[in-house]
Order: sequence, then C-alpha cells, then structure tokens
Amino acid sequence: MATAPQPKCDTSAAQTRQALIEAGGAVFASVGFHNATVREICRRAGANIAAVNYHFGDKDTLYREVLAYFQGRALQKFPLDLGVRPEAPAPERLRAFVRSFLLRIFDPSSDAWHGKLISREMIDPTSALDAIVVERIRPQAQHLGGIVRELLGPQPDAEVVRQCSFSVVSQCLFYHHCQPVVSRLFPEQKYSPEQIEKLADHITSFSLAAIQACSRRGKEAKGLPAQKKSAASPRRLRAPR
Repeated sequence: MATAPQPKCDTSAAQTRQALIEAGGAVFASVGFHNATVREICRRAGANIAAVNYHFGDKDTLYREVLAYFQGRALQKFPLDLGVRPEAPAPERLRAFVRSFLLRIFDPSSDAWHGKLISREMIDPTSALDAIVVERIRPQAQHLGGIVRELLGPQPDAEVVRQCSFSVVSQCLFYHHCQPVVSRLFPEQKYSPEQIEKLADHITSFSLAAIQACSRRGKEAKGLPAQKKSAASPRRLRAPR
C-alpha cells in the first residue's frame, strides 16, 4: 500500500519568521521595545505588515522570541564550561566561565546590536525580563555560584558567594558596557582572540586572589585556621583552551 506523501516544510514561512527575528532584534536594540513599531520591523524584514501577527501573535511575543533566540545561539556557540570537565579543578572551571562570557560579548560574527539589545533590557526592563532570568541568567548564576562556593571552602557565607560571583561578572561586563570610554582612554586596547585570552587570564587570576582573601577572612571570623595555598592559587592556574 502506497504511503501518503508527507507535506513539505514551508521554507518560505520559516525564512520569513527568521527575517522577522533578525529585523526585530535590530529595531528593538536601536529604539527600545516601547518605541519599536511592527511596521518598521516588517519593512526591514521585507514582510507583509500582518506577518508579525501571523508568526508570533503580537510584538511582545516577537520580542521574547528575539531575546531567547540570540541568547540561546550565543550559549550554544560558547557554552558555560567550554568543554572543561565538571571534575576539573575549580580554577579551570572559573576560567572557562570567564572566557565563555568574554567570547560571547566580543564575538566578531555577532551583529553589534546583540549586546545593545540585552543592555537595553537590563536598563529599561520589560515583562520579558522574568523569563530571561528564569531561563538564561539564573542557570548561569547557579553555575558560577557553585564554582565560587567550592573555591571559598566549606560552608561559605551565602552573601559572600553572591558578592564574589557578582564581582567576577562585573569585570567581564565592564569591558563591554564601558567600551566607548575605554577605547578613548586607551585606543590601543583591542579585543582580538589573543587579547581575549589574556583578559580571561587576568580576570580569573584577579578573581581567584580576591576569593582566597574572602575565604581567609571568613575563616578568621569563625576562628578557623586559614587555608594554605592550594590549587586555587592564581600562580597555578592554566586552564585548557
């Protein structure tokens, strides 16, 4: 008995949907969610004015899809562990996290507006931020927090874990958010692959030294003996690339 032919995938519809995501990202990054218009997004995508409603239902859903798409693509290309094994020493895993973060924000194959899009959402949050935190940011925070907790030693204070984690991320974000200022202060500062590796080394070593200091201070406050130099020492850091 002959099998009924399967319907072909509507590549045209898929292409239109993707074009709307690309165009939507550029428009949202340029003028923000509230000032973005469906008409302008459709114009840039070369689509009918009704295309957003057809593919996404409304502008809000398109915006959420845009954020999820580009964040997901970046993490797929540069995962948090960058292939470093879960059982690897904590300093190596910390460097992998830092390096992944830097590679994502300085990815030359990524459109310049990708970072601006996320920055806008952080500065002027929409209802989409809750989903971003649950689906993207919280897993990253938990991943980094686990590494920091291990570096701090047994039973670290939860607030210290948060502060150290925020400090690590803040160092990475500085080079992106303050890039216009940095480029004017230090025109020689570039973000080539080689420089990103050096920057990952610096942020990791700097963070390890600070985390060790926090660990010693916490143990002294509890009357525990200070930990001697261990694998967490910046001098012994060399993660695989």
